[in-house]
Amino acid sequence: MSNFALTTTLRRTLKVEETLFSSRSFVPKTISTFPRKFGTWAALFSLKSSLDLKLRFKPSRLIHMENKESSSSRGALIVLEGLDRCGKTSQSGKLYKYLDEQGHSVESWRFPDRNTGVGQMISSYLANKSQLDDHAIHLLFSANRWEKRSLMEEKLKSGTTLIVDRYSYSGVAFSSAKGLDIEWCKAPEIGLLAPDLVVYLDISPEKAAERGGYGDERYEQLEFQKKVAGSYLSLRDSSWKVIDATLSIEDVEKKLREAVLDCMMTCHKGKPLSQLWPC
Repeated sequence: MSNFALTTTLRRTLKVEETLFSSRSFVPKTISTFPRKFGTWAALFSLKSSLDLKLRFKPSRLIHMENKESSSSRGALIVLEGLDRCGKTSQSGKLYKYLDEQGHSVESWRFPDRNTGVGQMISSYLANKSQLDDHAIHLLFSANRWEKRSLMEEKLKSGTTLIVDRYSYSGVAFSSAKGLDIEWCKAPEIGLLAPDLVVYLDISPEKAAERGGYGDERYEQLEFQKKVAGSYLSLRDSSWKVIDATLSIEDVEKKLREAVLDCMMTCHKGKPLSQLWPC
């Protein structure tokens, strides 16, 4: 049988297959068109694979797989951490501007988010306008992140990359530096989304204290920042990207861009979301 004849027969057979398996009952006339010998049936499907035929329909399973692959592409959760005055806010702004100009869907976030009710309580505390127990303020910081948890997931799944200035690691580092148990500090953060990349801008407390504006808020005290640095060190692991914050602004910016673009590519390929500190 020629390739043309086999192709024609195959098309008819596949039409029959579609009819059979989409109906509740078999039609005798349709059944009669099936190849009578198993060998012919096998030959037809072998030819289908080799000729790369353009059929009029796609198998539903293939369509489902293609849609799943497309929908798994998402934005990246990028977190910048470090001591006060390490340059996080400036670098977050520069990174956001760069990605936005490149046409990426991106937003710049910051914790604490002082625009919420909980955030306003935190802001008052940080400005030394109110006093709260260390445990209470830690839970408020955590609640402030939980306020945005659902929106964060929604943004990431829609393809938006989030550049976040401080996250759960700050909460744990600062509270444990006050003497609170580090595992207790982690507990209310469990279930929040885990960052795809944590960038730690590394600077000594002494160098940070030399920068402008230092001392304006409650935690900007040299001896306390030394303790925070130690807490950060206990939280860091090999997945963190550590950048020397004493380099020039341009060099820090370049290293940050490289790390973030690599992370964004991984998320675009379908890296699944995960949660912080699973039990």
